[in-house]
Amino acid sequence: MSRYNPKVTEAKWQRQWDEAALFRAEQTPDKPKYYVLEMFPYPSGRIHMGHVRNYTIGDVLSRFYMSRGYNVLHPMGWDAFGMPAENAAMEKGTHPADWTYDNIAAMRTQLKQVGLAIDWSREIATCDPSYYGHEQALFLDFMEAGLVYRRESWVNWDPVDQTVLANEQVIDGCGWRSGAR
Repeated sequence: MSRYNPKVTEAKWQRQWDEAALFRAEQTPDKPKYYVLEMFPYPSGRIHMGHVRNYTIGDVLSRFYMSRGYNVLHPMGWDAFGMPAENAAMEKGTHPADWTYDNIAAMRTQLKQVGLAIDWSREIATCDPSYYGHEQALFLDFMEAGLVYRRESWVNWDPVDQTVLANEQVIDGCGWRSGAR
C-alpha cells in the first residue's frame, strides 16, 4: 500500500468536485431545501484555526443534509466593510480595496484547500457595489415604510478618527487606535 499523499489526493478529489459542481445549489422543487450560513470572515488577514473550526461545523451540516437528499445552499461571503480592513490597509500603506480583495483571494485559496462543501458560485463580498446596493435599497424601503428612525443616543466617538467605535474598540476609555478620549 502506498503512503497517503494529501497534496496529490486532496487536490485530485477537490478538482473532481469542482468539475462536477458537486456543492452547487440548483433549483430542484422535488428536493427539500436546507441553508447553511456561517458568519462571514473579515478579509483582514489569513485563515486561522478558528476559521477552520467554524467552517468545518457548517461543512458537516451541509454534507449531512446533502446525504439525506436535501438541496443544500452553503455559500461563502466576506464581511469586507469596516475598520479592521481599513486599519490593516493603512498600516500596510495600501488602498483598502486592494488590501481587501488581495486578502479575499488568499483566504479563498486557503479555504478551498480545506475542501469544504461550499457553493463558490454564490460568493459575495459586502464591499462589492452589487451587494451593498441591494442593502442600501432595502434600507430605503424600510425607511419609506416607517421602519427606520433617527434618534439621539450615546456612542463611543473617536475625535481623531472621526468615527463611532464599537465597545470592543474602546480600551480604558480611549480609542483603540488613536488613544483619544
